[in-house]
Amino acid sequence: MGAQGLGSRAIIGSFYAALEAITGVSWIGPVSMLFTSDQASEDYKWLGMSPAMREWIGGRNAKGLRENGLTIKNKTWEGTLVIPVDWIRRDKTGQIQVRINELASRASELDSKLLSNLINSGNGNTYGNCYDGQYFFDTDHSEGDSGTQTNALVASDYSELNVTTADNPTVAEMNAAILKVIQHLFTFKDDQGEPLNGAAKNFLVMTPVNLMGAAMGAVYAKIINASGGAYDNTMANAAAAQGFNVNCAVNPRLTSGADFYVFRTDAPAKPFIRQEEEPLQVDAIAEGSEHEFKNNEHLYGTKRICNVGYGYWQYACKATLS
Repeated sequence: MGAQGLGSRAIIGSFYAALEAITGVSWIGPVSMLFTSDQASEDYKWLGMSPAMREWIGGRNAKGLRENGLTIKNKTWEGTLVIPVDWIRRDKTGQIQVRINELASRASELDSKLLSNLINSGNGNTYGNCYDGQYFFDTDHSEGDSGTQTNALVASDYSELNVTTADNPTVAEMNAAILKVIQHLFTFKDDQGEPLNGAAKNFLVMTPVNLMGAAMGAVYAKIINASGGAYDNTMANAAAAQGFNVNCAVNPRLTSGADFYVFRTDAPAKPFIRQEEEPLQVDAIAEGSEHEFKNNEHLYGTKRICNVGYGYWQYACKATLS
């Protein structure tokens, strides 16, 4: 059906219907936590981990709070579509509806775009530092009794990251690399020196497009074919892996073809923060407006006030193949 006679209210309704039908990028929820905001910026205080149980000898050993944190400032985002009035009148093939659907699709991609920026820039401070004052992906995280810890792994840390071709590893090489990074996550300690990921079961492997085939095979193939012979894939057999669940996500916004990431996804806290002051909305300057009279066109604009920031680095690892 064409858009002849389609008014701004109907077009706005179509936008929200299209937006509701969009499932979105599946990895956003597992790696980020959403907080609502009612002001220009929000402060997030990390108070250290709650104390572990100890044998009660003498009085209680009360643990004070370790205060550090970060501030995330909200930003205003917009997208505006221009539709000539004559196009609306002439449209018999539904092209206006296609453009409205595209506007909704583009608006829905904001979270994945902002979070991808954080991931790509996690070894610097372009988008700020982590709550401990370090880069999010860094080699010298330390707080309290944790000791010095790294979540930016290279081949000098683990030989499994030294592959034949960095941007085109074999499935077997990728399988070994991913398992080693998951293993590394279990070594992280909190500010009291206690294991932080001891109960971890669910993980997400995120790769750029060029590592997609190797990563998918490494995570999901039942049998891994290696130069030394075939072997059962631990990650593809949850029961054999003590209930571990590993999934793979391909992110075309990642900029390095030799880096992949592993996130723990079953902890109450997450690696990243999404903050929203004003949800997505669409407005129109359309029929009967001065703009229509002067320019013979309608404007449909999206707006959202939100931002993202770094959360818990302990639930994320960057691995660089070489």
